Amino acid sequence: MTRVLGIEGTAWCASAAVFDAESDSIVIDSDAYQPESGGIHPREAAEHMRDAIPSVVERALDHTREEYGAPGEALDAIAFSRGPGLGPCLRIVATAARALAGRLDLPLVGVNHMVAHLEIGRHRSGFDSPICLNASGANAHVLGYRGGRYRVLGETMDTGVGNAIDKFTRHVGWSHPGGPKVEARAEDGDYVELPYVVKGMDFSFSGISSAAQQAYDDGVPIEDVCCGLQETVFAMLTEVSERALSLTGADELVLGGGVAQNARLREMLGTMCANRGASFYAPESKFLRDNAGMIAVLGAKMYDAGDTIAIEESRVRPEFRPDEVPVTWRAGGGVAAPAGDDERVRGAEAVVDIDRTDGRVHKRRRSKAYRHPELDARLRRRRTRSEARLTSEARRLGVPTPVVLDVDTREASITFEFVGDADLRDALSDGRVRAVARHLARCHAGGFVHGDPTPRNVRVDDERAYLIDFGLGYYTDDVEDYAMDLHVFEGALGGTSDEADVLVAAFEDAYREVGDGRVVDQLRSIERRGRYQ
Repeated sequence: MTRVLGIEGTAWCASAAVFDAESDSIVIDSDAYQPESGGIHPREAAEHMRDAIPSVVERALDHTREEYGAPGEALDAIAFSRGPGLGPCLRIVATAARALAGRLDLPLVGVNHMVAHLEIGRHRSGFDSPICLNASGANAHVLGYRGGRYRVLGETMDTGVGNAIDKFTRHVGWSHPGGPKVEARAEDGDYVELPYVVKGMDFSFSGISSAAQQAYDDGVPIEDVCCGLQETVFAMLTEVSERALSLTGADELVLGGGVAQNARLREMLGTMCANRGASFYAPESKFLRDNAGMIAVLGAKMYDAGDTIAIEESRVRPEFRPDEVPVTWRAGGGVAAPAGDDERVRGAEAVVDIDRTDGRVHKRRRSKAYRHPELDARLRRRRTRSEARLTSEARRLGVPTPVVLDVDTREASITFEFVGDADLRDALSDGRVRAVARHLARCHAGGFVHGDPTPRNVRVDDERAYLIDFGLGYYTDDVEDYAMDLHVFEGALGGTSDEADVLVAAFEDAYREVGDGRVVDQLRSIERRGRYQ
């Protein structure tokens, strides 16, 4: 059976581990960098990595000798974190891994740190094809496997979730890491309203961090700000995770990343999954924070698949996206929702009852038990009003939508005309995708965005594609907002179609034909940013 030594050092934690696949044992040795004040300083982190990596690696080798014998004979490969992370830290780890592989005459495996977070959860849970929420300091992704890669179904549009929390805690004078301190103070606080920004499958944290700082400066008790910060940020992550489950039809969710150690986040995700009938798993704390155990586990899977890397090709990749990794260790399959159109449909936000006899659809946004009651009530009312108003506005612009027959904002319910024969998700085609592009271009020309244009929010028949569910829509004249509509749709295509590249090309071609070309240009700009690279 395979036995691998893994080395981790993407940012703050120097770590080495030995994974023995036969006994499924993982022994981890770590030495974390603790700044005296403020956040992680790249130079100091690199200095720590330079000093600590030799020690943790040597202790891992000592364990190998004691348990299995000479490392050159007992080990099958050396795995290392290739990215994403801080360049200076990654280079120190890569140099150590190359030297060790050369000395022991062992193959080298370059591991994506974010995929390792996902795979350790899949490995420990035994799940087959889960959705994964990675919530770490520098990143926040929602991932699902399809077509030989982990697709990014949703991600942060700006800063990572942990960094957003740390930005607030640095402002109030707390040392790194700030997350545990916020968690402790929030237990004694009352909820205060802070910005809640979910755009389709993506989320934004920079505004909430700034608003939390301002609230503190204005004299709001620190416990209340911490409570509002936690409740808002984690509700956003949980909502997008539920949207990913709904979009793909998956019924398993795993959690990864250092922020995942927060008990309130795990509680929210567990409650959401229980209410959906989905399974939820969060690994032990030692596998959530940065650690070499997950690097060794994924390294073993990659080694067994023959996915090794030559030393001369093993340069580090500080912006190594998880969806750039060929998943060589898995065969076929992936998340894919079954086709179907029952009388009652449960989406991410609402339950929809279909009455085909009367040609009506009754939609009710149910309360989410994982959200704070005040936040939940506010979102349900606001989104119900937006959906009714923008559905009718789009129809006036010539976009096919169902007729709004009745609205009750107190009950967060709407009655619509029944349209279409199926969701676009279950009937994707070049022509239908092009129609969606034209519809979005008309909405944008009218000064508003859909907000959540996924293949689940388009109904189709032989003649038309109807846009539905405008609950996340809003009025705007910002080209960036229009481009985000396109980004959401294209990301959702990646999670629902094996021909996503072809459909995306058709979608953008159709948008350019009738819409403002600056929107597609802005989409390229979004994709070139650090978080999307």
